[in-house]
Amino acid sequence: MSHPMHAFTAPVFVRTLRNLQHVLDAGQAYAAEKNIAPEVMLQTRLIPDMLPLVRQVQIATDHAKNGCARLTGTDAPSFPDEETTFDELRARIARCIAYVESFDAAQFDGADARPIHVKTRTTEMNFNGQDYVTNYALPNLYFHASIAYAILRTAGVPIGKADWLGAVGR
Repeated sequence: MSHPMHAFTAPVFVRTLRNLQHVLDAGQAYAAEKNIAPEVMLQTRLIPDMLPLVRQVQIATDHAKNGCARLTGTDAPSFPDEETTFDELRARIARCIAYVESFDAAQFDGADARPIHVKTRTTEMNFNGQDYVTNYALPNLYFHASIAYAILRTAGVPIGKADWLGAVGR
């Protein structure tokens, strides 16, 4: 039996991460074609006070893995932010997808009402599971993955909306 909180999170996290991987692959290919050092591409930012591409990907994966862990009342694995190459980011995304896919729907029983506490560098927040998903986990995943896309697009990578959305309605 499918659980709504599972259906609205894990598959969405996986789809978003796969699409993020797709645009990263395009970014890596573009960097190679244009003789742009991969580390330059990975450190590209939209503006100076925003985080670079590599951090956007790291944070996107953190929201996916931490989202499943928090909703199921389990401990998320540690993903140290040590990636410096496209291959290392690809491996991180693959690890995150495998982790998210390891959950079954039954583990999300009661997740909509589960109390969730999130502590960031600047604040502490308390949610029930449903509010956490709709007001924090999904918006943050989409934000960081979209910023990664925007960085690549701004750098000249020939990607578009279809690359970002992936196969829709098929």
